[in-house]
Amino acid sequence: MLYRVITVVGGLVFVIVLFGLIWFFCKQFLLRQGVSEGVSDRATVLATWTFAGISVGMIFAVVGAFVLGPFAFYRTLQGQDVAVSGGAAIWWGFGIVALSLGITAAGFLGFLALVGAY
Repeated sequence: MLYRVITVVGGLVFVIVLFGLIWFFCKQFLLRQGVSEGVSDRATVLATWTFAGISVGMIFAVVGAFVLGPFAFYRTLQGQDVAVSGGAAIWWGFGIVALSLGITAAGFLGFLALVGAY
């Protein structure tokens, strides 16, 4: 029973880590694009909607996260007045989603192996 509790708590921690990674990569993207005003707030809005897209996309056999996440990034970025083309925004969103999910998945698999659940 203790392993189940530890695994659930670990899973929640990794959800927080996933959002943190998305926020960090969104902030780096905005800084790279030359945004200097309200970067943290804008990164939070961008990360929130990207995270929401990933979360809804996870319902559709995980593959949807790689479709809805970048689409949410692109749609949110349109409202931020950042000078980047639509295609580039989709690819940046895909990169942010793939990198964030990859790092989180690797960490979570390591965590599961550590507690003996994998």
